[in-house]
Amino acid sequence: MGELMKMNKQKLTLDRTATYRIKVMGALDERWLVWDEQIIVSVERDDDGPSVTVLTGVLDQASLHGLLRRLYALGIPLISVICLDFNR
Repeated sequence: MGELMKMNKQKLTLDRTATYRIKVMGALDERWLVWDEQIIVSVERDDDGPSVTVLTGVLDQASLHGLLRRLYALGIPLISVICLDFNR
């Protein structure tokens, strides 16, 4: 029974937070740098290609979907969304 409880604690759920890294095309302006204290925003610049903005933060599923909807509404193309780790 102990092993089953351990597996349930490690399961990603809608209300459990996780650390996500979201990459989008282009360099978001400075307003995004102070958008949310829980999200770190950085811009990767490459001499050969376009800039990429990386947003990294701890979010639950509702917050993640809200952020993705905001990016979509602004017409910002997604490159990737990766779950780096979920809180146990």
